Amino acid sequence: MSWVLDNLDLIGRLTVEHLRQSALPILLGFLASIPAGWLAFRFRLTRGLVLTLVGLLYTIPSLALFALLPPLLGISFLSEINLIIALTIYAVAIMTRFVADALASVEPSVRQAAIAVGYGSWRQFWQVDLPLAGPVVLAGLRVTAVSTISLATVGILIGIDNLGYLFTNGYQRQIVPEILAGVVAVVVIALLVDALLVLVGRALMPWSRKGA
Repeated sequence: MSWVLDNLDLIGRLTVEHLRQSALPILLGFLASIPAGWLAFRFRLTRGLVLTLVGLLYTIPSLALFALLPPLLGISFLSEINLIIALTIYAVAIMTRFVADALASVEPSVRQAAIAVGYGSWRQFWQVDLPLAGPVVLAGLRVTAVSTISLATVGILIGIDNLGYLFTNGYQRQIVPEILAGVVAVVVIALLVDALLVLVGRALMPWSRKGA
């Protein structure tokens, strides 16, 4: 416990860095998964291909992905961009299936009613399909956020400072409180982000409360 009290500034700085490194991949993964999930839902021929592809992306080990991205994209192996792109790929892999399943959960009769009153495909998607699929999409975003925050710790393996530093440094120096501090900090961040997403979801989708 004394180690934690003596290093609160370090824990705080690493927590802020960890949150910053996690937030962008969560946002980018969400934005990229909307068209990918729609493509998987809309066309039967592409559904299996898209979902299989994103599923395979998630099976790539993080260290292997860190090694593959630099020569493909011309970025440095020991760079924060490498970590953010890798985390974004994993986020898309998780979110795309959720988006496809969420769109599939919308009642066909609702879509037919929208068409009957003159909704075009673009307006129908944004004003009917996506809002009604919102609760399932939000559930997927919560899973993605927690997963991304957890995965971000591997960034320390390529020299990116975040809460993963507490794991590796604590292990090397055999300081158990340091390791535990890293675990607790990651869990707290994940819980706070999850709670924030729930609050935002309730604010943006008040109709989901009645359904729940």
